[in-house]
Formats: sequence, C-alpha cells, structure tokens
Amino acid sequence: MSEYLSIAFSREIYTTSIKVSLLVGTLLVLINHSTAVFNASLTTENMLQIVLTYLVPYCVSTYSAVKVLRSNS
Repeated sequence: MSEYLSIAFSREIYTTSIKVSLLVGTLLVLINHSTAVFNASLTTENMLQIVLTYLVPYCVSTYSAVKVLRSNS
C-alpha cells in the first residue's frame, strides 16, 4: 500500500491526474449541470455532485497510472 501511495502522490502522477480531472470534470459538469450553473441556482446537492464529478476522474486517472507503473516495474 505504501508503494501505491508513494507513486500516486508523485508529482508527475498527481499533476497529470489533476489535468485530466479538470478537463473531464468540466465537460461532465457542463453536460449534467449546465442549467443550474448558468442560472446560478446550484443547491447543496448539486455542489456535492459537482465535487464528485471532479473527484472520480482524478481517482480513475491516478489508479490507472499507478497500475501501469507497478506492472512495468
């Protein structure tokens, strides 16, 4: 587990995961919540969903990168 975490928190991995999360998350927020965002009618539930919309691609990107790096070593 410590090997996984050290790879996951390496600068290259987390910066790439953040970039992926920002791109994919923003597209998904626009697809799923654009009406609420543009009407400024976001609820607490919407905000939680938006946070998760960014968190999921970050986790998927991080997991995939760590899995590839561990299988190559």
